[in-house]
Amino acid sequence: MTPSVGIIGGGITGLTAAFRLRQKGIPAVVYEAAPRAGGVIQTVRQDGYLAECGPNSILETSPKIGDLIRDLGLEQRRCDSNPEAENRYLARDGKPVCLPSSPLGFPTTKLFSLGAKLALIKEPFVRRCAEDREESVAEFVRRRLGQEFLDYAINPMVAGIYAGDPAKLSVKHAFPKLHALEQKYGSLIRGQILGARERKRRGTVSKQNAAKLSFDEGLQALTDALGETLGDGLRLDTPVTKLDRGASGWTLRRGSGEGGSEINGHAAVFLALPSYRIADLELPGGNEVDHRLLAEIEYPPVASLVLGFRREDVAHPLNGFGVLIPEVEQFDILGAIFSSTLFPGRAPEGHVTLTCYLGGKRNPQLVSQSVEEQIAVARKDLQSLLGVTGEPTFVHYHAFPKAIPQYNVGYGRYKKLMNDLEAAHDGLFLGGHYRDGISLADSIVAGEESAERMAAYVRGGNQSLKKSAIS
Repeated sequence: MTPSVGIIGGGITGLTAAFRLRQKGIPAVVYEAAPRAGGVIQTVRQDGYLAECGPNSILETSPKIGDLIRDLGLEQRRCDSNPEAENRYLARDGKPVCLPSSPLGFPTTKLFSLGAKLALIKEPFVRRCAEDREESVAEFVRRRLGQEFLDYAINPMVAGIYAGDPAKLSVKHAFPKLHALEQKYGSLIRGQILGARERKRRGTVSKQNAAKLSFDEGLQALTDALGETLGDGLRLDTPVTKLDRGASGWTLRRGSGEGGSEINGHAAVFLALPSYRIADLELPGGNEVDHRLLAEIEYPPVASLVLGFRREDVAHPLNGFGVLIPEVEQFDILGAIFSSTLFPGRAPEGHVTLTCYLGGKRNPQLVSQSVEEQIAVARKDLQSLLGVTGEPTFVHYHAFPKAIPQYNVGYGRYKKLMNDLEAAHDGLFLGGHYRDGISLADSIVAGEESAERMAAYVRGGNQSLKKSAIS
Protein backbone atom coordinates (compact mmCIF):
# COMPACT_ATOMS: atom_id res chain seq x y z
CA MET A 1 0.00 0.00 0.00
CA THR A 2 1.30 3.46 -0.93
CA PRO A 3 2.13 5.55 2.18
CA SER A 4 -0.29 8.43 2.76
CA VAL A 5 0.06 12.12 3.56
CA GLY A 6 -1.98 13.98 6.17
CA ILE A 7 -2.63 17.64 5.32
CA ILE A 8 -3.73 19.91 8.14
CA GLY A 9 -5.58 22.92 6.78
CA GLY A 10 -8.16 23.01 3.99
CA GLY A 11 -7.34 26.36 2.39
CA ILE A 12 -6.16 26.73 -1.19
CA THR A 13 -2.60 25.52 -0.43
CA GLY A 14 -3.67 22.35 1.36
CA LEU A 15 -6.38 21.52 -1.18
CA THR A 16 -4.01 22.01 -4.13
CA ALA A 17 -1.33 19.85 -2.52
CA ALA A 18 -3.84 17.06 -1.84
CA PHE A 19 -5.16 17.17 -5.41
CA ARG A 20 -1.69 16.93 -6.93
CA LEU A 21 -0.59 14.16 -4.56
CA ARG A 22 -3.62 12.07 -5.51
CA GLN A 23 -2.87 12.63 -9.16
CA LYS A 24 0.56 11.12 -8.45
CA GLY A 25 -1.07 8.07 -6.87
CA ILE A 26 -0.27 9.08 -3.29
CA PRO A 27 -3.24 9.00 -0.88
CA ALA A 28 -3.78 12.36 0.81
CA VAL A 29 -6.30 13.33 3.49
CA VAL A 30 -7.10 16.95 4.37
CA TYR A 31 -8.12 17.73 7.96
CA GLU A 32 -10.00 21.04 8.25
CA ALA A 33 -11.21 22.40 11.59
CA ALA A 34 -14.01 24.50 10.06
CA PRO A 35 -17.30 23.16 8.65
CA ARG A 36 -16.23 24.24 5.14
CA ALA A 37 -13.04 24.14 3.11
CA GLY A 38 -11.51 27.06 1.23
CA GLY A 39 -10.13 29.21 4.05
CA VAL A 40 -10.34 32.91 3.20
CA ILE A 41 -11.88 32.09 -0.20
CA GLN A 42 -15.65 32.31 0.20
CA THR A 43 -18.22 33.61 -2.26
CA VAL A 44 -21.79 34.74 -1.51
CA ARG A 45 -24.51 35.00 -4.20
CA GLN A 46 -27.58 36.96 -3.09
CA ASP A 47 -30.25 39.12 -4.75
CA GLY A 48 -28.37 39.17 -8.05
CA TYR A 49 -25.12 40.31 -6.40
CA LEU A 50 -21.94 38.31 -5.99
CA ALA A 51 -19.70 39.14 -3.02
CA GLU A 52 -16.24 37.80 -2.28
CA CYS A 53 -15.51 37.64 1.44
CA GLY A 54 -11.75 37.63 0.89
CA PRO A 55 -9.67 37.93 -2.29
CA ASN A 56 -11.38 39.03 -5.51
CA SER A 57 -9.12 37.61 -8.21
CA ILE A 58 -6.11 35.45 -9.02
CA LEU A 59 -3.10 36.81 -10.89
CA GLU A 60 -1.95 34.21 -13.40
CA THR A 61 1.76 34.71 -12.76
CA SER A 62 2.66 31.03 -13.26
CA PRO A 63 1.62 28.41 -15.83
CA LYS A 64 0.83 26.14 -12.86
CA ILE A 65 -2.35 28.17 -12.28
CA GLY A 66 -3.74 27.60 -15.76
CA ASP A 67 -2.73 23.94 -15.53
CA LEU A 68 -4.70 23.54 -12.29
CA ILE A 69 -7.80 25.16 -13.81
CA ARG A 70 -7.55 22.86 -16.83
CA ASP A 71 -7.02 19.72 -14.74
CA LEU A 72 -10.08 20.55 -12.63
CA GLY A 73 -12.24 21.01 -15.74
CA LEU A 74 -12.93 24.67 -14.92
CA GLU A 75 -11.78 26.27 -18.17
CA GLN A 76 -15.36 26.89 -19.33
CA ARG A 77 -16.16 28.62 -16.04
CA ARG A 78 -13.10 30.83 -16.04
CA CYS A 79 -13.67 34.59 -16.27
CA ASP A 80 -10.86 36.87 -17.37
CA SER A 81 -11.06 40.47 -16.25
CA ASN A 82 -12.78 43.12 -18.32
CA PRO A 83 -10.22 45.09 -20.42
CA GLU A 84 -11.73 48.26 -18.89
CA ALA A 85 -10.47 47.06 -15.53
CA GLU A 86 -6.87 47.64 -16.60
CA ASN A 87 -7.17 51.27 -15.45
CA ARG A 88 -5.98 51.77 -11.88
CA TYR A 89 -6.65 54.84 -9.77
CA LEU A 90 -4.81 56.44 -6.88
CA ALA A 91 -6.29 59.11 -4.66
CA ARG A 92 -4.47 62.45 -4.93
CA ASP A 93 -5.77 65.68 -3.42
CA GLY A 94 -8.95 63.85 -2.46
CA LYS A 95 -9.82 62.64 -5.97
CA PRO A 96 -9.06 59.47 -7.96
CA VAL A 97 -6.37 59.99 -10.59
CA CYS A 98 -5.69 57.32 -13.22
CA LEU A 99 -2.21 55.80 -13.21
CA PRO A 100 -0.41 55.98 -16.57
CA SER A 101 -0.95 52.74 -18.48
CA SER A 102 2.60 52.70 -19.88
CA PRO A 103 5.98 54.36 -19.26
CA LEU A 104 5.20 56.77 -22.11
CA GLY A 105 2.36 58.25 -20.06
CA PHE A 106 4.47 58.87 -16.99
CA PRO A 107 5.94 62.25 -18.01
CA THR A 108 2.47 63.81 -18.35
CA THR A 109 0.71 62.21 -15.35
CA LYS A 110 -0.68 64.55 -12.69
CA LEU A 111 -0.03 61.98 -9.97
CA PHE A 112 3.58 62.97 -9.44
CA SER A 113 5.49 66.24 -9.31
CA LEU A 114 8.38 67.15 -11.58
CA GLY A 115 10.77 66.36 -8.74
CA ALA A 116 9.39 62.83 -8.39
CA LYS A 117 9.67 62.29 -12.14
CA LEU A 118 13.29 63.42 -12.11
CA ALA A 119 13.99 61.03 -9.23
CA LEU A 120 12.79 58.16 -11.41
CA ILE A 121 15.20 59.20 -14.17
CA LYS A 122 18.04 59.10 -11.64
CA GLU A 123 17.08 55.68 -10.27
CA PRO A 124 19.48 53.61 -12.46
CA PHE A 125 22.40 55.56 -10.98
CA VAL A 126 21.53 54.95 -7.30
CA ARG A 127 23.99 52.59 -5.64
CA ARG A 128 22.61 49.21 -4.57
CA CYS A 129 22.24 48.39 -0.89
CA ALA A 130 24.80 46.12 0.78
CA GLU A 131 23.62 42.53 0.41
CA ASP A 132 23.88 41.80 4.14
CA ARG A 133 21.75 44.81 5.18
CA GLU A 134 18.00 44.30 5.48
CA GLU A 135 15.93 47.38 4.66
CA SER A 136 12.30 48.15 5.24
CA VAL A 137 10.21 48.83 2.15
CA ALA A 138 10.05 52.49 3.17
CA GLU A 139 13.86 52.78 3.45
CA PHE A 140 14.34 51.02 0.12
CA VAL A 141 11.89 53.23 -1.79
CA ARG A 142 12.99 56.45 -0.15
CA ARG A 143 16.61 55.68 -1.06
CA ARG A 144 15.94 54.72 -4.68
CA LEU A 145 12.91 56.83 -5.63
CA GLY A 146 12.25 59.44 -2.95
CA GLN A 147 9.54 60.30 -0.42
CA GLU A 148 6.82 61.19 -2.92
CA PHE A 149 6.96 57.76 -4.56
CA LEU A 150 6.79 56.20 -1.12
CA ASP A 151 3.74 58.28 -0.17
CA TYR A 152 1.78 58.09 -3.41
CA ALA A 153 2.81 54.81 -5.04
CA ILE A 154 4.26 52.33 -2.57
CA ASN A 155 2.27 53.16 0.56
CA PRO A 156 -1.11 52.55 -1.13
CA MET A 157 0.24 49.46 -2.94
CA VAL A 158 1.43 47.98 0.37
CA ALA A 159 -1.97 48.71 1.89
CA GLY A 160 -3.67 46.97 -1.03
CA ILE A 161 -1.46 43.87 -0.91
CA TYR A 162 -0.50 43.39 2.74
CA ALA A 163 -2.77 45.86 4.54
CA GLY A 164 0.65 46.64 5.99
CA ASP A 165 3.09 49.36 6.95
CA PRO A 166 6.00 49.98 4.53
CA ALA A 167 8.11 51.23 7.45
CA LYS A 168 7.92 47.74 8.99
CA LEU A 169 7.74 45.36 6.03
CA SER A 170 11.02 43.88 4.81
CA VAL A 171 11.75 44.50 1.14
CA LYS A 172 13.83 41.29 1.08
CA HIS A 173 10.98 39.09 2.35
CA ALA A 174 7.78 40.97 1.47
CA PHE A 175 8.90 41.97 -2.04
CA PRO A 176 11.76 39.55 -2.80
CA LYS A 177 11.67 40.20 -6.54
CA LEU A 178 12.30 43.94 -6.03
CA HIS A 179 15.18 43.12 -3.71
CA ALA A 180 16.57 40.63 -6.22
CA LEU A 181 16.32 43.14 -9.10
CA GLU A 182 18.45 45.65 -7.21
CA GLN A 183 20.99 43.04 -6.12
CA LYS A 184 21.32 41.49 -9.58
CA TYR A 185 21.01 44.50 -11.88
CA GLY A 186 21.76 47.44 -9.57
CA SER A 187 18.54 49.18 -10.67
CA LEU A 188 14.80 48.49 -10.67
CA ILE A 189 14.33 50.00 -14.13
CA ARG A 190 17.25 48.12 -15.62
CA GLY A 191 16.08 44.95 -13.86
CA GLN A 192 12.55 45.25 -15.25
CA ILE A 193 13.90 45.45 -18.78
CA LEU A 194 16.56 42.73 -18.51
CA GLY A 195 14.51 40.54 -16.19
CA ALA A 196 11.74 40.22 -18.79
CA ARG A 197 13.91 37.81 -20.77
CA GLU A 198 14.50 35.64 -17.72
CA ARG A 199 10.76 35.52 -16.90
CA LYS A 200 10.05 34.47 -20.47
CA ARG A 201 12.50 31.58 -20.17
CA ARG A 202 10.84 30.44 -16.91
CA GLY A 203 7.35 30.80 -18.34
CA THR A 204 6.35 33.23 -15.58
CA VAL A 205 4.70 36.65 -15.92
CA SER A 206 5.26 39.80 -13.87
CA LYS A 207 2.37 40.77 -11.63
CA GLN A 208 1.72 43.99 -13.54
CA ASN A 209 1.31 42.02 -16.78
CA ALA A 210 -0.39 38.91 -15.41
CA ALA A 211 -3.98 38.10 -16.36
CA LYS A 212 -6.54 38.63 -13.59
CA LEU A 213 -9.09 35.83 -13.39
CA SER A 214 -12.01 34.47 -11.43
CA PHE A 215 -14.94 32.17 -12.23
CA ASP A 216 -18.60 32.58 -13.18
CA GLU A 217 -19.66 32.06 -9.57
CA GLY A 218 -16.60 33.55 -7.94
CA LEU A 219 -13.35 32.17 -6.56
CA GLN A 220 -15.09 29.59 -4.40
CA ALA A 221 -15.70 27.62 -7.60
CA LEU A 222 -11.99 26.73 -7.48
CA THR A 223 -11.88 25.51 -3.87
CA ASP A 224 -15.23 23.73 -4.26
CA ALA A 225 -13.90 21.84 -7.28
CA LEU A 226 -10.75 20.88 -5.40
CA GLY A 227 -12.81 19.67 -2.45
CA GLU A 228 -15.09 17.60 -4.66
CA THR A 229 -12.14 15.72 -6.15
CA LEU A 230 -11.06 14.65 -2.65
CA GLY A 231 -14.36 13.04 -1.67
CA ASP A 232 -13.97 11.36 1.72
CA GLY A 233 -10.34 12.52 1.70
CA LEU A 234 -11.62 15.90 2.94
CA ARG A 235 -12.48 15.72 6.66
CA LEU A 236 -14.36 18.82 7.81
CA ASP A 237 -14.99 19.74 11.46
CA THR A 238 -11.76 17.92 12.26
CA PRO A 239 -9.43 20.09 14.36
CA VAL A 240 -6.00 18.55 14.87
CA THR A 241 -4.40 19.53 18.16
CA LYS A 242 -1.39 17.23 18.51
CA LEU A 243 1.12 15.45 16.28
CA ASP A 244 3.36 12.57 17.25
CA ARG A 245 5.66 10.27 15.34
CA GLY A 246 6.33 6.60 15.96
CA ALA A 247 7.57 3.52 14.15
CA SER A 248 4.37 3.31 12.06
CA GLY A 249 4.44 6.96 11.02
CA TRP A 250 2.65 10.08 12.16
CA THR A 251 -0.24 10.09 14.64
CA LEU A 252 -2.70 12.99 14.59
CA ARG A 253 -4.74 13.79 17.67
CA ARG A 254 -8.18 15.07 16.78
CA GLY A 255 -9.82 17.34 19.37
CA SER A 256 -8.96 17.23 23.06
CA GLY A 257 -10.07 15.56 26.25
CA GLU A 258 -12.14 12.40 26.40
CA GLY A 259 -13.97 13.28 23.19
CA GLY A 260 -10.74 13.27 21.20
CA SER A 261 -9.47 10.53 18.92
CA GLU A 262 -6.32 9.50 17.12
CA ILE A 263 -5.58 8.99 13.43
CA ASN A 264 -2.53 6.81 12.73
CA GLY A 265 -0.20 5.89 9.95
CA HIS A 266 0.55 8.93 7.74
CA ALA A 267 4.06 8.80 6.29
CA ALA A 268 4.21 12.61 6.08
CA VAL A 269 2.28 15.58 7.44
CA PHE A 270 1.85 18.95 5.72
CA LEU A 271 1.03 22.01 7.83
CA ALA A 272 -1.01 24.29 5.55
CA LEU A 273 -2.24 26.45 8.41
CA PRO A 274 -1.79 30.07 9.45
CA SER A 275 1.43 30.35 11.46
CA TYR A 276 -0.42 31.16 14.69
CA ARG A 277 -2.36 27.89 14.34
CA ILE A 278 0.89 25.97 13.90
CA ALA A 279 2.12 27.58 17.11
CA ASP A 280 -0.90 26.10 18.94
CA LEU A 281 -0.15 22.53 17.83
CA GLU A 282 1.53 20.11 20.18
CA LEU A 283 4.51 18.64 18.32
CA PRO A 284 6.83 15.79 19.30
CA GLY A 285 9.43 16.71 21.89
CA GLY A 286 13.11 15.93 21.95
CA ASN A 287 14.43 18.86 19.93
CA GLU A 288 15.33 22.47 20.56
CA VAL A 289 13.15 24.05 17.86
CA ASP A 290 10.38 26.07 19.52
CA HIS A 291 7.57 26.27 16.96
CA ARG A 292 5.52 28.38 19.40
CA LEU A 293 7.60 31.38 18.31
CA LEU A 294 5.56 31.38 15.08
CA ALA A 295 2.78 33.00 17.14
CA GLU A 296 4.86 36.20 17.04
CA ILE A 297 4.17 36.71 13.32
CA GLU A 298 1.84 39.68 13.01
CA TYR A 299 -1.58 39.37 11.34
CA PRO A 300 -3.52 42.69 11.37
CA PRO A 301 -7.33 42.65 11.20
CA VAL A 302 -9.02 43.47 7.89
CA ALA A 303 -12.71 43.84 7.04
CA SER A 304 -14.22 43.37 3.59
CA LEU A 305 -17.34 45.39 2.87
CA VAL A 306 -19.23 44.77 -0.39
CA LEU A 307 -21.77 47.45 -1.27
CA GLY A 308 -24.25 47.55 -4.14
CA PHE A 309 -25.68 50.79 -5.56
CA ARG A 310 -27.92 51.88 -8.39
CA ARG A 311 -25.72 52.91 -11.29
CA GLU A 312 -27.15 56.41 -11.37
CA ASP A 313 -26.12 56.90 -7.73
CA VAL A 314 -22.39 56.64 -8.58
CA ALA A 315 -20.87 59.60 -10.42
CA HIS A 316 -17.52 57.97 -11.26
CA PRO A 317 -17.44 55.92 -14.51
CA LEU A 318 -15.85 52.99 -12.61
CA ASN A 319 -13.74 52.29 -15.68
CA GLY A 320 -10.97 50.45 -13.91
CA PHE A 321 -9.85 47.88 -11.37
CA GLY A 322 -10.36 50.19 -8.42
CA VAL A 323 -8.80 52.96 -6.37
CA LEU A 324 -6.03 52.71 -3.79
CA ILE A 325 -5.62 55.37 -1.14
CA PRO A 326 -2.31 56.74 0.16
CA GLU A 327 -2.21 57.17 3.91
CA VAL A 328 -1.34 60.87 3.52
CA GLU A 329 -4.75 61.43 1.90
CA GLN A 330 -6.37 60.71 5.30
CA PHE A 331 -9.31 58.57 4.23
CA ASP A 332 -10.47 55.71 6.44
CA ILE A 333 -10.82 52.91 3.87
CA LEU A 334 -7.70 51.33 2.37
CA GLY A 335 -9.21 51.30 -1.10
CA ALA A 336 -12.10 50.06 -3.21
CA ILE A 337 -12.35 47.52 -6.01
CA PHE A 338 -14.83 48.17 -8.83
CA SER A 339 -16.04 44.56 -8.61
CA SER A 340 -18.87 44.77 -11.15
CA THR A 341 -16.45 46.26 -13.71
CA LEU A 342 -13.78 43.67 -13.01
CA PHE A 343 -15.90 40.56 -13.78
CA PRO A 344 -19.40 39.96 -15.17
CA GLY A 345 -22.32 38.85 -13.04
CA ARG A 346 -21.32 40.76 -9.91
CA ALA A 347 -24.39 43.04 -9.84
CA PRO A 348 -27.93 43.08 -11.30
CA GLU A 349 -28.69 45.09 -14.41
CA GLY A 350 -28.54 48.82 -13.70
CA HIS A 351 -26.50 48.36 -10.51
CA VAL A 352 -22.83 48.30 -9.52
CA THR A 353 -20.78 46.59 -6.83
CA LEU A 354 -17.93 48.16 -4.87
CA THR A 355 -15.70 46.19 -2.49
CA CYS A 356 -14.01 48.22 0.25
CA TYR A 357 -11.30 47.15 2.67
CA LEU A 358 -10.91 48.61 6.14
CA GLY A 359 -8.43 48.19 8.99
CA GLY A 360 -5.01 46.69 8.42
CA LYS A 361 -1.93 48.19 10.05
CA ARG A 362 -3.14 51.66 9.10
CA ASN A 363 -6.34 51.62 11.14
CA PRO A 364 -6.75 48.28 13.02
CA GLN A 365 -9.15 49.69 15.63
CA LEU A 366 -11.71 50.45 12.91
CA VAL A 367 -12.49 46.73 12.54
CA SER A 368 -13.54 46.54 16.20
CA GLN A 369 -16.30 49.13 15.65
CA SER A 370 -19.85 48.07 14.87
CA VAL A 371 -20.69 47.01 11.34
CA GLU A 372 -23.05 50.00 11.06
CA GLU A 373 -20.22 52.38 11.98
CA GLN A 374 -17.90 50.79 9.42
CA ILE A 375 -20.54 51.05 6.70
CA ALA A 376 -21.02 54.75 7.54
CA VAL A 377 -17.24 55.33 7.33
CA ALA A 378 -17.02 53.58 3.96
CA ARG A 379 -20.01 55.43 2.50
CA LYS A 380 -18.54 58.77 3.57
CA ASP A 381 -15.24 58.00 1.80
CA LEU A 382 -16.99 56.62 -1.30
CA GLN A 383 -19.12 59.73 -1.56
CA SER A 384 -16.04 61.96 -1.45
CA LEU A 385 -13.94 59.80 -3.80
CA LEU A 386 -16.44 58.43 -6.31
CA GLY A 387 -19.52 60.59 -5.90
CA VAL A 388 -21.61 57.76 -4.39
CA THR A 389 -25.01 58.91 -3.18
CA GLY A 390 -28.20 57.14 -2.18
CA GLU A 391 -28.73 54.09 0.00
CA PRO A 392 -26.92 50.82 -0.70
CA THR A 393 -29.09 48.22 -2.43
CA PHE A 394 -26.84 45.42 -1.15
CA VAL A 395 -24.51 45.03 1.85
CA HIS A 396 -22.20 42.16 2.72
CA TYR A 397 -19.64 42.38 5.52
CA HIS A 398 -16.92 39.94 6.53
CA ALA A 399 -14.11 40.54 9.01
CA PHE A 400 -10.84 38.66 9.41
CA PRO A 401 -9.46 39.27 12.94
CA LYS A 402 -6.11 37.92 11.71
CA ALA A 403 -5.94 38.54 7.99
CA ILE A 404 -2.50 38.67 6.34
CA PRO A 405 0.92 37.67 7.73
CA GLN A 406 3.30 40.61 7.81
CA TYR A 407 6.75 39.85 6.40
CA ASN A 408 8.38 42.47 8.60
CA VAL A 409 12.08 43.30 8.90
CA GLY A 410 13.74 40.31 10.53
CA TYR A 411 11.28 37.81 9.03
CA GLY A 412 14.22 35.63 8.06
CA ARG A 413 14.36 34.27 11.61
CA TYR A 414 10.88 32.79 11.16
CA LYS A 415 11.79 31.25 7.82
CA LYS A 416 14.86 29.72 9.44
CA LEU A 417 12.64 28.38 12.21
CA MET A 418 10.41 26.74 9.58
CA ASN A 419 13.44 25.14 7.93
CA ASP A 420 14.67 23.95 11.33
CA LEU A 421 11.26 22.45 12.13
CA GLU A 422 11.31 20.40 8.94
CA ALA A 423 14.87 19.28 9.62
CA ALA A 424 14.03 18.29 13.20
CA HIS A 425 10.91 16.23 12.35
CA ASP A 426 11.31 13.63 9.63
CA GLY A 427 8.29 13.71 7.32
CA LEU A 428 7.01 17.13 8.47
CA PHE A 429 6.42 19.78 5.78
CA LEU A 430 5.35 23.43 6.03
CA GLY A 431 4.02 25.69 3.30
CA GLY A 432 1.56 28.42 2.49
CA HIS A 433 1.01 32.14 2.79
CA TYR A 434 3.16 32.50 5.92
CA ARG A 435 6.20 31.15 4.07
CA ASP A 436 5.83 31.24 0.30
CA GLY A 437 4.13 34.58 -0.43
CA ILE A 438 0.70 35.90 0.46
CA SER A 439 -1.12 36.07 -2.90
CA LEU A 440 -3.53 33.38 -4.10
CA ALA A 441 -1.14 32.63 -6.94
CA ASP A 442 1.71 32.17 -4.45
CA SER A 443 -0.45 29.85 -2.34
CA ILE A 444 -1.43 27.71 -5.33
CA VAL A 445 2.19 27.40 -6.44
CA ALA A 446 3.18 26.58 -2.84
CA GLY A 447 0.65 23.73 -2.83
CA GLU A 448 1.98 22.43 -6.14
CA GLU A 449 5.63 22.59 -5.12
CA SER A 450 4.96 21.13 -1.66
CA ALA A 451 3.21 18.19 -3.32
CA GLU A 452 6.35 17.61 -5.41
CA ARG A 453 8.55 17.61 -2.31
CA MET A 454 6.23 15.29 -0.39
CA ALA A 455 5.88 12.89 -3.30
CA ALA A 456 9.67 12.61 -3.56
CA TYR A 457 9.88 11.98 0.18
CA VAL A 458 7.11 9.37 0.31
CA ARG A 459 8.53 7.47 -2.66
CA GLY A 460 11.92 7.37 -0.99
CA GLY A 461 13.56 9.56 -3.59
CA ASN A 462 15.92 12.43 -2.89
CA GLN A 463 14.80 13.33 0.62
CA SER A 464 16.97 16.43 0.56
CA LEU A 465 14.08 17.91 -1.42
CA LYS A 466 12.14 17.88 1.84
CA LYS A 467 14.40 20.58 3.19
CA SER A 468 14.63 22.70 0.03
CA ALA A 469 12.05 25.20 1.25
CA ILE A 470 12.28 28.89 0.43
CA SER A 471 14.76 30.57 2.75
